[in-house]
Amino acid sequence: MTTLSARSASARRTTPSARIADDIRHRISRGELSPGDKVPSTRRITQEWGVAMATASKALASLAQEGLVRAVPGVGTVVVDATAVPALRHGRTPGGLSRARIVRTAIALADSEGLVTLTMRRVATDLGVSTMALYRHVPGKADLVHLMSEAAFAERPLGEPHGGVGAQDWRRRLAHAARWLWQIYERHPWMTQAMASFTRPTAAPEAMRYTEWVLRALNGHGLSSYEMLHTHLTLFGHIQGLAAATEVENRARQDTGMTSEEWMASHEPHAEAVQSAGGYPTLGRLFEEEGDFVLDLDALFAFGLERILDGVQVLISRRAGSR
Repeated sequence: MTTLSARSASARRTTPSARIADDIRHRISRGELSPGDKVPSTRRITQEWGVAMATASKALASLAQEGLVRAVPGVGTVVVDATAVPALRHGRTPGGLSRARIVRTAIALADSEGLVTLTMRRVATDLGVSTMALYRHVPGKADLVHLMSEAAFAERPLGEPHGGVGAQDWRRRLAHAARWLWQIYERHPWMTQAMASFTRPTAAPEAMRYTEWVLRALNGHGLSSYEMLHTHLTLFGHIQGLAAATEVENRARQDTGMTSEEWMASHEPHAEAVQSAGGYPTLGRLFEEEGDFVLDLDALFAFGLERILDGVQVLISRRAGSR
């Protein structure tokens, strides 16, 4: 009985329709046929493989049952979006490709060249696989960027400030959280684009854990929910804005081949010429007092953070006074 069953299974795998389905399936897996592309029609199959129309129809029906293709009226049979097929959306390919590996490769690419260069095709090239193979794990670029930002948030635990803090030490806790987030942006400048929207937040567990941590630090100090959330967003906006400047600086360094110090030195004659024309006495005195003036983003971050926390201190003191 076992022998007969094995023979029957083998026969099914080697039938003409099965061989045709296997060939088209391999074209899809190799990326020769992408989502939306037409697969060979029944007439084309009969011509290319020399089989009957019924055999060609059976091969396409087999692929349709697997969810790989679908019939589109007026167009023909096309490859479906691989993400619509649960069996393709999860799991690993024979080459060891996984969602985690795709995300790691995409992060490395964005870290070195920026988010603008990130495409599904480019990531596939770096991995040495077809673009179609990526769609079995990630629906598209937007979803990939979302996964990348979540991975960045999960790289290192937020933890607690060194030395520990008390329940009332909200300032140290907020400063700790802000510095932690600033370091993420320093490692991954592309995050400024991945986390760009304040008014259209998405459900992102790792990013939401950070928000929850900050809100807990503020909770119990007399602030309303509105004030707590807006304090968090103000701090987040401060970091986001300066991190965007970091990305601009990185692109400028790549384009000019000059550091910010070298750039300032090269423009010093022109700046002095403009100042000597008059009209900028305060600005001129500032440069005279500071000498070699170089803007440092880390210093701007630290200064802005302390001033924001000063403002939060005033707000908490007012709420305590009103109670």
